[in-house]
Amino acid sequence: MKLISWNVNGIRACVKKGFLDFFNEIDADIFCIQESKLQEGQIDLELEGYYQYWNYAVKKGYSGTAIFTKKEPISVTYGIDIEEHDQEGRVITLEFEDFYFVTVYTPNSKRGLERLDNRMLWEDDFRAYLKQLDKVKPVIMCGDLNVAHKEIDLKNPKTNRKNAGFTDEEREKMSIFLSEGFIDTYRFFNPDKEGMYSWWSYMRNARANNAGWRIDYFCTSESLKNRLVSADIHTEILGSDHCPVELVIE
Repeated sequence: MKLISWNVNGIRACVKKGFLDFFNEIDADIFCIQESKLQEGQIDLELEGYYQYWNYAVKKGYSGTAIFTKKEPISVTYGIDIEEHDQEGRVITLEFEDFYFVTVYTPNSKRGLERLDNRMLWEDDFRAYLKQLDKVKPVIMCGDLNVAHKEIDLKNPKTNRKNAGFTDEEREKMSIFLSEGFIDTYRFFNPDKEGMYSWWSYMRNARANNAGWRIDYFCTSESLKNRLVSADIHTEILGSDHCPVELVIE
């Protein structure tokens, strides 16, 4: 089963930059996007053979997620059932026979860390949500988690130590999450691989210089460890300031 996650930073713009070419070529069983940046009815994506599920932010042109799946799920849930977190279209959960599939667009702590307190609350509540699901069935979670976990996960760790996405607080929440029964699948297969990133700033030729961050993930329950086949980052794919990430699982 091939799974893809991509923060498209505006699906309408990404479609004009080759989104459908990659979508059709990769032929994923489940394909997720984050930061769709639209409201219902603002795009008509014809994806033959896929069921589509969209979660829109209340605020226009902001945030938003979607999942496209070949197999119809048993049930679909939008958000995590906490009103203060569920206004921005950040989470979709599909229930299948033997696992839950979750896509997420984690809130950014923002410049000056103005949203760090909110982010910390989000981290605890979202982790609790995933752990509740995991009590019922194993979980596959993917998306833009807006954190580079370790120094190996970004080009310039020393100069970014107190910046959003690489604060001690955000990294610690990721460590807690992984210590409580979840796997960072890319590091599972590539524990020491350097220079592999999924996001680059549009400033200072960051992508050309590969001055990036690995902030897009596939994470699974520990119970799925023996079913993991491979994990990849499609750095060759343009169309957004993020690139797609992939997990293959039996």
